[in-house]
Parts: sequence; C-alpha cells; structure tokens
Amino acid sequence: MFGEWLRRVRQNHGLEHATIHVLEERKPRLRAGGRATERGFYLLAELADESAVRAAAEEALRRLRAGEHALAVHPRCGTNLVATSLLSGALALLGALAAGRRAPWFVQLPNAVLGAMVGALLAQSSVGPWLQANVTTTADVNDVRIRGVRSTQIDDLTLHFVETEPASGSDKR
Repeated sequence: MFGEWLRRVRQNHGLEHATIHVLEERKPRLRAGGRATERGFYLLAELADESAVRAAAEEALRRLRAGEHALAVHPRCGTNLVATSLLSGALALLGALAAGRRAPWFVQLPNAVLGAMVGALLAQSSVGPWLQANVTTTADVNDVRIRGVRSTQIDDLTLHFVETEPASGSDKR
C-alpha cells in the first residue's frame, strides 16, 4: 500500500516538473512552483488560464511517455535545496574538523566555507538531479491519466490543482 502511494507521488512529481518545463518553454521567466500528492499536483503560477495548464500537462504527459525523461527533473526542485543544505552542511563540518578540533576559528572557518561551497556545487550539479531522477520523481507515467484541472485565483497568482488518476486498465484506487 505504501509502495503504491509513493509510486503515485513520484509519478505526479515528475509530471509536475515536466508541466513546468513545458510552461516555461511557452513563457520564459514564468514564476511557478508546485507540490505533488498521490492524487495529482498543485501548481502556483502567474498563469491564470486553466486550459493552458491542462494543455501543458497533457503535452508533458505525452513527452514523458515518448522518452523525454529529463523533463521529470527540474533545477528549482526542493530536492535540490535539501541536497544542497545537507551536503553543504556536512562538508562544512568536515572541513572545520579537518583543521583540527583545537585549531582556532580563523583556521577552521576557511575550511568550513570551502566545504560548504564544494557541497553546494556538487549538490546542484549532480547529487540533487540524481536524487530527483532516482528517488523523488519518476518519468514512468504510462499508467497515468489527467482527470482535470481546478484553479483558484490568489492575488496575482493562480493555484491550479492538476488531478490525475490511473489510466483505464491499470491499478485501482
């Protein structure tokens, strides 16, 4: 049961990223963010047009199914933020400790800063995208169907919920 729930969240997370990629292709510099659930994903964006979001989600689904798996990974994903924070913190600590526990702070600080910088570079370029592709998202959306889109205006942004469901003939909820 938990495995199926997790699979659905990962599918919707990948579809969320792919939808944002498609929307950004159509409108560069789009301010948008999302959050996946087992029943679909939320998309908070400057885009009020519900039909444009539906069309982008449908295109994203088609492109993922056609093998464009890189669409499931997005550079501004929260997974990258978590990976950057954890790896930078760990390498900063290791850098400070490498100077010696009794070393003065002005010796430990440059090592800690260097460790944090290396951690951030590694996380942004490889660890975060790897975690997305292998842990927090999946591009395997062959059994996903978009059921509908509901939207609510919030100031100058619109909150869209893209509801998904198993495609006919696949698992039941």
